[in-house]
Amino acid sequence: MIEAAARPVQTSTRRGYLDWLRGVAVLIMIEAHVLDSWTGVPDRNSRRFAWSMVVGGFGAPLFLMLAGVAVSLSAGSKVRRSGDPWAAALVVMRRGLEIFGLAFLFRFQAWILGWSSYRTLLRVDILNVMGPAIVAAAAIWGFCPTPRRRILGFLTATLATTLATPVIRSAAWLTGIPDPIEAYLRPAGAYSGFPFFPWGGFVFAGGLIGALLDRPAPAALWSEKRLNTWLGVGGALLAGVAYAGSFLPTLYARSDFWTSSPAFFLLRLGLLTMAVGVAYAWERRPWRGGGWSWVQQLGRNSLFIYWIHVELVYGLISIPIHHRLTFGQAWVALVLFSGLMLAAALAKDRFVAKRVADRRAFPSSSPATLT
Repeated sequence: MIEAAARPVQTSTRRGYLDWLRGVAVLIMIEAHVLDSWTGVPDRNSRRFAWSMVVGGFGAPLFLMLAGVAVSLSAGSKVRRSGDPWAAALVVMRRGLEIFGLAFLFRFQAWILGWSSYRTLLRVDILNVMGPAIVAAAAIWGFCPTPRRRILGFLTATLATTLATPVIRSAAWLTGIPDPIEAYLRPAGAYSGFPFFPWGGFVFAGGLIGALLDRPAPAALWSEKRLNTWLGVGGALLAGVAYAGSFLPTLYARSDFWTSSPAFFLLRLGLLTMAVGVAYAWERRPWRGGGWSWVQQLGRNSLFIYWIHVELVYGLISIPIHHRLTFGQAWVALVLFSGLMLAAALAKDRFVAKRVADRRAFPSSSPATLT
């Protein structure tokens, strides 16, 4: 059993800055979807819309990376209670399978509500790649018996995924695979959204960060503050090196910077890693008051908000404003819609809390107590 003094010092069971960063990812996700769905054609060709979409493109990899962070932190927490690393890994693997199942339930809901083609049921969306990647990340965590080997395992998986992406994208032998299956490996017609190469690499990279955060070592060396400082600095350096490397000749026969290039993957990964350090510093700013954080509230309800907002933004209920708003009007709508999602998250939490309180106040009666 790992001694408490050997772990990074925490004031609570949750790392609030990770919830805060997940809340930022929620806001970026909403921004990307609202502006994409509601901005009119004239403004879609503007530079400000293009840059808004670039920013919006960071939401999905941030979610995936944070899911990987949660793999290592969750497995580490469970093994400290049970003492069985593989049992802890299996619990996290089951969670990954649950998310994979939810991906199909989500597509089924979208198919029913949107009156869309049956082919959309097999579309590979973010949950489709997140679930299997969590399973793979948990397996890496379980197979690697020491913190150092886990870090090495996640690093190897991250690099292997991104470096193999251009090769997978151009592999001739994959053309014979049915499109719904091929879409899990590379773009394949209308089924593609988030192929495992390179998107799964963000989960592995998050597993590496989580393994660092959960790594048992002298507190003076691996304190939360020092580690997050290194994540911030190291992420900025990685992004800078990747950006500079993008101007060098590619080693691949075919590689597109915006889709399959390892340089673009590492550039985004560097910025996202830096964001972890920034989130830690922001949550511990001297002028921050205590208490409730609306951004953390969004972060703790990220799956719920993802589930309900897509249909509201792209579905039948908002058809009258699809591609009908100016860029400015779309931003006003974005602010209002974000407020609506915050209200929905608060209502959901209150409902859950009330149900829990009711169950505690009125426990189920056993047959022997019935009259």
